Amino acid sequence: MRRLLGDHVLQRLQQDTAGKLHQRLFRCLRAAIIEGVLPPKTRLPASRDLAKEIQVSRNTVLSAYEQLQAEGYLEARTGHGTWVSEQLPEAFLNTLQAKPTPGVIPSPHTHVLSQRCSELLGHASASPHQWGPFVPGVPDVTEFPHQIFNRIQSRLSREPDLNDLIYNSAGGSPALRSALTDYLRVARSVQCDINQIIITEGIHQALDLVTRALSDIGDRVWIEDPAYWGMRNTLRINGLDIHALPVDKDGIIPEQTPKHPPKLMFVTPSHQYPLGSHLSLPRRKQLLELARRYQSWIVEDDYDSEFRFSGKPYPSLQGLEPDAPVIYMGTFSKTIYPALRIGYLVVPKVLVQSFRILATELYRGGHLLEQKALAEFIREGHYEAHIRRMRLLYAKRRAYLVELIERYLGTEFLHEYNDTAGLHLVMKLPQSCDDVSVAQRALAHGVKVRPLSQYYMRSHAHAQRGLLIGFACVNEKDMLMAFGTLLECLKQSGIQPRTT
Repeated sequence: MRRLLGDHVLQRLQQDTAGKLHQRLFRCLRAAIIEGVLPPKTRLPASRDLAKEIQVSRNTVLSAYEQLQAEGYLEARTGHGTWVSEQLPEAFLNTLQAKPTPGVIPSPHTHVLSQRCSELLGHASASPHQWGPFVPGVPDVTEFPHQIFNRIQSRLSREPDLNDLIYNSAGGSPALRSALTDYLRVARSVQCDINQIIITEGIHQALDLVTRALSDIGDRVWIEDPAYWGMRNTLRINGLDIHALPVDKDGIIPEQTPKHPPKLMFVTPSHQYPLGSHLSLPRRKQLLELARRYQSWIVEDDYDSEFRFSGKPYPSLQGLEPDAPVIYMGTFSKTIYPALRIGYLVVPKVLVQSFRILATELYRGGHLLEQKALAEFIREGHYEAHIRRMRLLYAKRRAYLVELIERYLGTEFLHEYNDTAGLHLVMKLPQSCDDVSVAQRALAHGVKVRPLSQYYMRSHAHAQRGLLIGFACVNEKDMLMAFGTLLECLKQSGIQPRTT
């Protein structure tokens, strides 16, 4: 702290050149206190030490300290040094707010943002509330076997491999890429080898890498409507022309003869986000045929396919045909926990080298120890066992939520595309209902649902009304209480629950 304060004071003294040295030092220290550089209850260096640090006489420092103490900014405690006062002089603070600092001209660049940034800020949707009932898409992070994973990490950290401590240009940990190759081949019918996998810091970075590598500003891209807001915002900041296509029970409805063919097609085939439908086989073949015809790339977001609670799992779109024009994306945010920030891409062989170089230039991959630990976690069978256990737990919680909706509202409030999969379901609301207001009212009471209408890009009148309700991170007892709160919020919007 002593050294840092000395550097700060020296910089300030160079900017404040009016008056005698002890007056300049007083102003510098006073500004540091007011601006929070020196917070209340901070102990200041001894006068002799600070004088030596900034190369002035001790009397100069003593004079500044004494004036600060006289005006109430410092307190001297016998035998305990000099401290910043807990309560600062209010009169000075009011004066400071009322009068601008003399000689300081506001910079014309202070609030100038790029057009892309301003547009993204206008569509920002990331919620500060990421835990509790009924946050959509969040796993129960308390149920993860942290002790097992931490034990693997601790063992690897004791004698780390040199290659795990430096920058990586190979697309991520070889151990994790190898484990993923085997896992994806069996669990998702993905056709790939270890060289085709690139580890990313989650889906958002994977989306950014794909769009930067394969599209230019102004290029047309297709997305589903409704769709994940995070994907839309990544496309916005990269300056792409987003064309939203409607979704039905068979998934995205592609244009057969598009006037402006897309460079990229973003889809969630296994479990459409957020409605829940599954991309049918005819639609899959249509997309593949269109991609080959127009030399486009399909980007398959397979964000939560591990959690299917009945029926057979749907294989990946990527593995449907040999050498399919598909880039496959996956993440561990839903199966382990979001803060792990590990996702991955499976890239066609023709793109591998370019993607790997671009990823290295843009992001400088790291977190290799965590990736290696995750690889061992998968190889030792812990990952598969965890998924099996969570699948049973989430199925139970989902069934309970469905039961509550049917009992208190009726089956007509369950969206027809809801599939027995994923970490959330959609509760339909009448088109006359303002789902945004309902969600805001629920949030004020600690219930965190999201309005379905905000996931649409097309006109607000076209958007379906509903609520995304996450069931994975809330147990049955808390779910019952939270659902009761949600019912009260629906009552205030004119929706009367059934009497049971």
